[in-house]
Order: sequence, then structure tokens, then C-alpha cells
Amino acid sequence: MNAFARRHAKFADLGSGTTAATPLRLGTCAFTAVGWVGSFYPKDLRSGEFLRFYAQEFHSVELDVTWYRTPSPEMIRGWNEKTPPGFVFAAKVPQTITHDKVLTDCRPELREFLDAMAGLGDKLGPLLFQFPRFDTDVFATLDEFLAVLDPFLRELPRGFRFALEVRNREWLQPRLLDRLRARNVAFAWNDLHRMPRPEQVLRRLDPVTADFVYLRWLGDRYGIERLTQRWDRTVVDRSREIAGWAEICRDLRDRELAIYGYVNNHYAGHAPATVRSLLDRIDPSQRRPQSRVNRQATLFEL
Repeated sequence: MNAFARRHAKFADLGSGTTAATPLRLGTCAFTAVGWVGSFYPKDLRSGEFLRFYAQEFHSVELDVTWYRTPSPEMIRGWNEKTPPGFVFAAKVPQTITHDKVLTDCRPELREFLDAMAGLGDKLGPLLFQFPRFDTDVFATLDEFLAVLDPFLRELPRGFRFALEVRNREWLQPRLLDRLRARNVAFAWNDLHRMPRPEQVLRRLDPVTADFVYLRWLGDRYGIERLTQRWDRTVVDRSREIAGWAEICRDLRDRELAIYGYVNNHYAGHAPATVRSLLDRIDPSQRRPQSRVNRQATLFEL
């Protein structure tokens, strides 16, 4: 039992569980990227078939397009038709809500978004409120942010799963997580260069705030873009980090917590390869065979 399990055993009242029955939905942040044609997708595959191909290997994806706008009914219908039963779409809440209006006077925009996403039916997964790193002229303190967050959380409708990500490292405090826990909103736990490392978080907090866990592997965007801007292969060796996260994920599954986790290309260079490495470490039985085209996509054995 590692430090995570020992420190937070008091929260594990659900029993030992059966990990094989506990959902593990890992995928990438978006299903297209510069460099994926020829490394993940076959060169002759039409872009309209990318999602169908993606869903043959991975169980889930975090939609990025929803951050820019609420999807149309045609988009929802296409996503449904191109994915098999059991596939799960997580999605970013539109930036109008998280960045422009910052949770204030945004009820119509949120309702429009939720009404659209409900069209995915059983394939709809968690919806992510991804906040930027706020400057002090927006929120000078965590308490100022909580004063806006509290009434917003109270009005969230039932019937959806929500996750919330912050990027101000000093905001990782019990009073933020307690707010999320009271509303069954998942704390989006990210591996981001400016945020505390997982072991630092675990030394002082229980990051589980809902009946599911939301993980994001984001990396160092500006650092990796000095190495590459084509996302066709792994260029940063993350084997140590992946091993640590895999142990955490196994402990979370022992608590019968569903895990939704998504990898950005900025984490190691080629998100599909990182997802495969995580699955191999956490639960190899959930690895689906990859196609011949993407067997050459890494520089490191993870």
C-alpha cells in the first residue's frame, strides 16, 4: 500500500472492490492533431473517419471543440454514429462560461450547452470547467473565487457529471475541495508543470471529491514546443511519472472509483502513445490492439 492508500484509507469505505468492473476511461485531449496522420491515423484515411478509427482503440476522448462553441445537433449526431456503445465523451465547458463571464450571468449559455450535450445520451461523460491561471486583478485570493463559485455550484442541474480544474497552485486548499465534495463535482487533478506534483498533493489533501475521478496529463506546453511542434512521436521520457500515476490509479480503482483520464500531446509528444503506456501499467486487459500504422510512434519504451 503506497502513501496515497495509507493516508486516505479512512475514505475507502466502499470496500476493496473489483477493479475489472470499475470503469477506466482513458483517452486523449481531442482526437486530431498535427502529425497524427501517418503516425496514428493511416495516411489515406479521410478526416471524417478519424473518430471512428480512434474509437476502435480507445474507450473515451475529451472534446476540445466544445471549449470554442456549443456543438450543433449535426455534430452530436455524427459523434454518436461514429462511436460504438460504451464509448464516452468528456467535454470542456465553453470558454464563454469559464473565461469570458467567469461563471457570472451565464445561465443561458450553460443551459444551451447542457441541452446540446444531453443528445449524446449514455455516451456523455464528465463536463469539465477548465479555468485559466487567474491573475490577481481577476481574483486576488481563493476566497474571492469561492465567492463566485459557491452560488454557481448550488445551481448546477442534476443529471450531469461535472469536473473543475484550477491552475493557481496556491488554490489547492481543503476549502476548495470541500466545496466540490459537497456537490459531487470532481476535482480535475492535472499533471501540469506549474502545479504541485501528485506526491505533494497527496501529502496534504485527499483529491477525491466525487464518486468518480478526473485526471489530466498536460505537461509543459512551452517547454515541449521548443523540442517539437509535430505530435507524431514521444520526445519526453515520462516513464517515471507514468509509473507513479499508474500506482495512484490502481489505488483509486480499489476504492471503486471510476476514472476518466485524458492526455495532451504536450505531456510527452504523442498522446496516443502515452495513453497506451498508462493502460499497460494500470490494467493491460483494457488495451485494445493498435493498428500497424501507429506502432512506430515513440522514441522511448515507456
